[in-house]
Amino acid sequence: MHSRVSFCALATTGALLATMTTSCSSAPRGGASPAAAEAAAFLRKYNSDYRALQTAASEADWRSNTHIVEGDESNATATQAAKEALAAFTGNVANIETATRLLRSRAELDDLTVRQLERVLFEAAQNPQTVPALVKERIAAETAQTEKLYGYTFSADGESLTPNGIDETLRSEKDLARRQKVWEASKRVGVGLRPGLEKLQRLRNATVRALGYKDYFSYQASEYGMDAAELAALVDKVNRELRPLFRELHTWARYELAARFGQPVPDLLPAHWLPNRWGQDWSSLVEVPGFDLDGALRTRTPEWLVEQAERFYVSLGFPALPRSFYEKSSLYPVPADAKYKKNTHASAWHIDLDRDVRSLMSVEPNTEWYETTHHELGHIYYYISYSRPEIPVLLRNGANRAYHEAVGSLMGLAAMQPRFVEKVGLSTGGSRPDPMQLLLKEALNYVVFIPWSSGTMTVFEKELYADELPASRWNARWWELAARYQGIAPPGLRGEEFCDPATKTHINDDPAQYYDYALSFVLLFQLHDHIARKLLREDPHDTCYYGRKEVGEFLSSILRPGASVDWQTLLKEKTGEGLSARAMLEYFEPLRKWLVEKNKGRKYTLPEM
Repeated sequence: MHSRVSFCALATTGALLATMTTSCSSAPRGGASPAAAEAAAFLRKYNSDYRALQTAASEADWRSNTHIVEGDESNATATQAAKEALAAFTGNVANIETATRLLRSRAELDDLTVRQLERVLFEAAQNPQTVPALVKERIAAETAQTEKLYGYTFSADGESLTPNGIDETLRSEKDLARRQKVWEASKRVGVGLRPGLEKLQRLRNATVRALGYKDYFSYQASEYGMDAAELAALVDKVNRELRPLFRELHTWARYELAARFGQPVPDLLPAHWLPNRWGQDWSSLVEVPGFDLDGALRTRTPEWLVEQAERFYVSLGFPALPRSFYEKSSLYPVPADAKYKKNTHASAWHIDLDRDVRSLMSVEPNTEWYETTHHELGHIYYYISYSRPEIPVLLRNGANRAYHEAVGSLMGLAAMQPRFVEKVGLSTGGSRPDPMQLLLKEALNYVVFIPWSSGTMTVFEKELYADELPASRWNARWWELAARYQGIAPPGLRGEEFCDPATKTHINDDPAQYYDYALSFVLLFQLHDHIARKLLREDPHDTCYYGRKEVGEFLSSILRPGASVDWQTLLKEKTGEGLSARAMLEYFEPLRKWLVEKNKGRKYTLPEM
């Protein structure tokens, strides 16, 4: 669930960096105004230099994430030097001054030029060379945090645990004592990450303030064309709209799990009862008779999952993946006897902002990875779609960050629908599955994710940066938010000697952006609703995108512009409405009514919002 365009660069020589100057001709050509001509020359040079450094940057970052050797600091050293090289360019004072001056003449510039100049300043705020010591210190802190995060060895009762192993235990283990031990083991990594996060809280804020942003959360929100308050209000609106449905799911889960484990019904769900370390996905609580996708996938290889996801995109009219994708990606778990580790969080990488696309996964033949392969290839095909001469390098991004996640999640949803699964040759039990149980399983994924992403994560990161939440309150506040938004409590006391927020990778290496995922789910259901009703003329609950070229054409029309268009205008043009939870609410309305009946006479403990 993660798109990655790395901002780390390989160590470059001073000679290389010295050639990347901001000098440009100011002479008008072809009747353009002096400002337009100067901007064109400046951006031509900037885009070329940026791409060269970015390519080297991604290669270094890729190495740091795919080959982690305990005690070997060579990757960390190279990555830190690399980040400093890219920072020196993007944060170059002359670049900042030139872009700022040219934007004063925005009336003489076309929209594509203005968007690029604004992107120059956005990139500069991450690394302003007006405060080079701060930037260097932040880069060092981020590099060290990554090493600690992904180099950590999980263990319980003296036994090493992999992240996949932890997840499987929480999905299937019946013994509550064992579940609690494994859940607690998954949180120990946070203890060692607390000091680094304290540094990063201070340094991230200080860095972007050098270019006029209030704080790091506000900086990230600005990419949506919003300030922190506007962004937080938008996300909160989504959470409030879905709260009635989530309250029904929360009530159902409390009674279901209490019966399953032979325990009294709790007011708050104990975190170790849930099948996910952060309570963000409860879908494995439901097994749908007649739809045993895990069983169907056991006979397939991990390679089949990735290749089948590619076949889906090709069936829609997208090109086959470049050969280099399979040659250079890291798609499968590290062998047990390997002398190195890797980041196990799935991600997609646009190495050279052109055709070198890769994915970092640890694919195994199960339902979770089946969905994830389709999701990650959604990012990959987004990269490929906008990597064309008409889209400047600086604008080779999603229309906003949520679009990237929405496309990936959309294709994951499509690939899980029964007729699609049947179409690709997976036998899931023979009989037609109960549609209400399927809808419940989907809601335990998509709806349950909303209070986690728009509530616990977003509010914590907003307070972390915008309110400078003191470290002495981090763990307490984290669990206050989990209780309020998700209705979850830890299995025991979690004092400030722990740092449970830091166990979530995004807090460390993809900060202050987690609301992207909440907004992406809203977008996903808007896009799916349009595809099902307007293009396929099918029930949104039972579609089959496979082989439908009209679906590919519609998606391509959204992907190809990248960030060269306004995200709100694009959505309105393609679906006929602005950002709205309407489609998501309509999709799950039959389930909400069903749950109201199931929960009659039960105690509701999650307050309304």
